[in-house]
Amino acid sequence: MTFLLGVVTGLRSMLGLAALAWAVRLGWISLEGTPFRVLGGTVPLVVLTLAAVAEIVNDKLAWTPARTRLPSVVVRVVLGGAAAAALAAAGGGSLAAGALAGALGALAGTFGGYEARKRAVSASGLPDAAVAIVEDAVAILAAFLIVSHS
Repeated sequence: MTFLLGVVTGLRSMLGLAALAWAVRLGWISLEGTPFRVLGGTVPLVVLTLAAVAEIVNDKLAWTPARTRLPSVVVRVVLGGAAAAALAAAGGGSLAAGALAGALGALAGTFGGYEARKRAVSASGLPDAAVAIVEDAVAILAAFLIVSHS
């Protein structure tokens, strides 16, 4: 599951941590006694949710750089590793193994998601924004399935 949460974070960088914050709030997971317990607070929940929504909106803007550019890749790998480490911690697993799996998943989601979206636009003839909305829905659904079943 940690790898998959990394993939989601590669698609939408703020989504993994936002989904975790919601999972804590909804009682699906507990991060008490872990370095990630702060995700259970109201302020992180609001900030991460707003950041995830802002990213989803920003992704549709023509001037937004590709997720495969270096600064974005680094952010996605770091956030994917952090989200996956938190998920591992919730299950009593290794933070290091979770972080590594999440970072690798973020790389897969970043580059795989970019290629899949480009190919879907090309094959379907749909505008990029329409395909991006489908990608958003898949990422959101996947994130919440992952955190609710961990």
